[in-house]
Amino acid sequence: MPSESSNAAIGATVPLDSSHHLLRRRIISALVLVPLALALVVLGSPSWDVFVALFGAVMAWEWTRICNQGRLGLAGFVIIAAVLTAIAAAAAALYQAAFLILIAGGLFGTVVSRLGGETAANWQGLGAVYVGAPCISILWVRSELDGGLETLLWVLALVWATDTGAYIAGRRIGGVKLAPRISPNKTWAGLGGGIVAAALVGLAAALWLGTPSIWLLLGVSAALAVVEQVGDLAESAFKRRFGVKDSSDIIPGHGGVLDRVDGLLAVIVAVAGLSLAGGGSVLLW
Repeated sequence: MPSESSNAAIGATVPLDSSHHLLRRRIISALVLVPLALALVVLGSPSWDVFVALFGAVMAWEWTRICNQGRLGLAGFVIIAAVLTAIAAAAAALYQAAFLILIAGGLFGTVVSRLGGETAANWQGLGAVYVGAPCISILWVRSELDGGLETLLWVLALVWATDTGAYIAGRRIGGVKLAPRISPNKTWAGLGGGIVAAALVGLAAALWLGTPSIWLLLGVSAALAVVEQVGDLAESAFKRRFGVKDSSDIIPGHGGVLDRVDGLLAVIVAVAGLSLAGGGSVLLW
């Protein structure tokens, strides 16, 4: 039987078919998940809270398995429990308690991992905050901010536009690699495409909502595109640290949940922080 390398030497038919199959699976997954997410964002609590809890649990599961060589040890259960408990506290508007739970759960998970002889104990503990803080932030933005629904829809549109713009510009233009040691497929052209796409989303949001400063929101949107790409690179660096390509295979054609929302995790924390510092939603500045 020919090996994979001999198949590649014969021609490009196999990888091309595989690429088309992968693209179909990605499109189908997106057509299911995107409308579902948007519907639940609009519905709000408690449906949105449950959805965030589900994704938070899956992300914690993916994180701890990556750290522990594909196994979910006792520390993994501690981290998942901490994330779910923190999300429940945030859903009850106990945000300070939610963050304390994450920190305590992360520290306890680290101790349990060390005592149990599991690998990468410190990394496992960090997962509680890495996964939990964005989950708390996204619940806070939706529930507590004036214009929270509009803010969250803008964030989602911005993240999706950044990824799409980066992909198109990277494929069409190519050029110098952005961070070849971390993510060899990313280019500076792709980053530029993502920034332009995010800025256009900011412009559209400003015109739609009639915000006081169009240029301010356009600039913030462009800056958040950089944050989104940094979040993407951070997760890529984490996976490369442990020699993993995808966080899991739970989403057909996309890999894991962490693979799909890595940029969103960074952006939503930044938006929540900016809104707190500015005394209200970024969209209303």
